[in-house]
Amino acid sequence: MCAAKIVDEALDNAVQAAGIFSQFSQEDTDRVVEAVFSAGFSSRTALAKMAVEETKLGIYEDKVIKNTVATLLVYDSISREKTVGIISENFDTGIIEIAQPLGPILAIIPMTNPTSTTLFKILIALKTRNPIIISAHHRAINSCRETVRICYEAALKADAPENCIQFFERGSREDTQELMRDPRLALILATGSGSVVKAAYSSGTPAIGVGAGNVPVFIEKSADIPFSVSQIMLSKTFDNGTVCASEQSLVVEKSISASVRQELVANGAHFLSPAEIKAVEKVAYDSGKDVMNVDIVGKSAGHIASLAGIKIPAGTRVLLAPLGGVGKEWPLSAEILAPILAYYECDDFSSAANLCIDLNFFGGIGHTAAIYSNDEAKIREFSILMNAGRILVNTPSSQGAVGGIYNTLLPSLTLGCGTGGKNITTDNISAKHLLNIQRICRRRSNERFMRLDMKSVMDGARTADELLAEYNKNF
Repeated sequence: MCAAKIVDEALDNAVQAAGIFSQFSQEDTDRVVEAVFSAGFSSRTALAKMAVEETKLGIYEDKVIKNTVATLLVYDSISREKTVGIISENFDTGIIEIAQPLGPILAIIPMTNPTSTTLFKILIALKTRNPIIISAHHRAINSCRETVRICYEAALKADAPENCIQFFERGSREDTQELMRDPRLALILATGSGSVVKAAYSSGTPAIGVGAGNVPVFIEKSADIPFSVSQIMLSKTFDNGTVCASEQSLVVEKSISASVRQELVANGAHFLSPAEIKAVEKVAYDSGKDVMNVDIVGKSAGHIASLAGIKIPAGTRVLLAPLGGVGKEWPLSAEILAPILAYYECDDFSSAANLCIDLNFFGGIGHTAAIYSNDEAKIREFSILMNAGRILVNTPSSQGAVGGIYNTLLPSLTLGCGTGGKNITTDNISAKHLLNIQRICRRRSNERFMRLDMKSVMDGARTADELLAEYNKNF
């Protein structure tokens, strides 16, 4: 079958499913979601193993945790949410809110988190009665197809509409772009490379995408150093650094740098020499394309060192690169989804915060930043300075940003970066973002407005301050 027919068939099926799904009650919807959650959760280990075997990146045990977040924690966060019919009624304002589905959704799935992202997007789409079409990265076709099969069979057994979940078999870039542009599509949920997200936003179809995550982590002088280092290592080694919210640069105040360095080495970090940094740059970053080298994504520190032709101590978990600046001339200061951390030492809080801002603006605006500190004033000052949707305090960034484990952020595998990251929101995306909300607005006269002298409003005889004072009189 030609690409055009495949696209047409997938969308026709999705539109038909949307028509049936729109008639489901909350009870019907929740029955389907619970069945799919149960099937996905039960398959979390098999799918994690399949993802690692197919993509050749990441760590099996950590992908099991990702699949658990994408099922157990996501389901728990949405299971009690109202997504059908009247979802709120405010008698004071006279406004009643009604939830309606969007329609067919296209979900773009990355190779870094293939099964977990697929599980997550399917659950939030079904919870909102939106048929979903999964388009997977070409290196994760089989694991995503199997995830879809498991979820779809469970959905059908719970009486879900046929084709409520589909796998887009022709996963070429051109075919996916054709699908993106089709007017029958209601929304694109784009997780992946910058080019994929840009294509989604350029398609003419509404899209929710994610930005790059060049995450700085600052160890402020009041921090508990052993704790801070242990959490950073826990995070940066999680699934070999494939989470977009993983730390990318470590910034330390000089007054504590000796203790931090000692603790890092004790926890399996290796500080690269200048020559070793140059060697790692050549294999970790494609300077011609200004992007990380896909061949080191999700690989271990030992594997990366071997590719670079350098010798590192046995048991090394993270490669640390002391750098003299930020930007293209310092390639390891960019986002690299592998256990490599840029390392900086700064004179004081102010210079450290400014450096974190520079790192944030070098390919990570709006995403995530982290600070380890026991000084509440410094935590707040740092947070206000950073342009990041998530500022994580004394928390491993990879696991903390996705929510639900170390904090009460919505559990999510799609992290908005706001306008700085060219996204519509800084939220952790969830079911609430996949609804059209209708509002019934009953008449409630604004008595303060009615009492205004309309003649003076119209003829401009009174100043804004005078009118505002009258408007607020007796309020």
